[in-house]
Amino acid sequence: ALQDGMRQKVELATKFGIRYSNGVRDICGDPAYVRAACEASLQRLGVDCIDLYYQHRVDTRVPIEVTMGELKKLVEEGKIKYIGLSEATASTIRRAHAVHPITAVQLEWSLWTRDAEEDIIPTCSPLGRGFFSSGPKILESLSERDFRKRVNEMAARKGCTPSQLALAWVHHQGSDVCPIPGTTKIENFNQNVGALSVKLTPQEMAELESYAAAVKGDRYPSGMSTWRNSETPHLSSWKGE
Repeated sequence: ALQDGMRQKVELATKFGIRYSNGVRDICGDPAYVRAACEASLQRLGVDCIDLYYQHRVDTRVPIEVTMGELKKLVEEGKIKYIGLSEATASTIRRAHAVHPITAVQLEWSLWTRDAEEDIIPTCSPLGRGFFSSGPKILESLSERDFRKRVNEMAARKGCTPSQLALAWVHHQGSDVCPIPGTTKIENFNQNVGALSVKLTPQEMAELESYAAAVKGDRYPSGMSTWRNSETPHLSSWKGE
């Protein structure tokens, strides 16, 4: 897909950090694995450099400074251009940024999941980081609630679909915020792109948020590998392997 001159036309992003051994899932951020994962991705993708390389999940056994140190080396070697974090706490983002600039942070920020506003968004903004909102939920996937009628009516007024309205809400959070909608069909891809043309006034943003206020909540049960459970040890504790 990246042959015949296409590589120069795309920004390539991929992740490392989750591995499986004998069917067991493990989160890993030690330097040797970071490098091996990058080398393997370069080979599979058939490229010399990855534009944006994310740590998919933070390894809570390895100080973030150690993981970032190896990523910084990969930048210096020209194997990756930019570094991103996924599901990281505000303090982890700051510690990582002190080693090497973090270009992007990824986790869900949607009408239905607003906890990123507590610490993550305020941390990213002063650092000038881009924020990628993964998995904005589309309204068609939710159970029937009274608020759906009001959201559908608003979408009809705006001449868009309810899912485009949800994506537009994310777009309007700032030029450094980008939603990552999943799709497997061209028609849905085109609909997602069409959300860029949906313009919302501050009053409409507030109206939409009021509809979703009663149903917003957490994405996962407690104990899952999310940013709330991703603090890493202090650098002084690292003995290496």
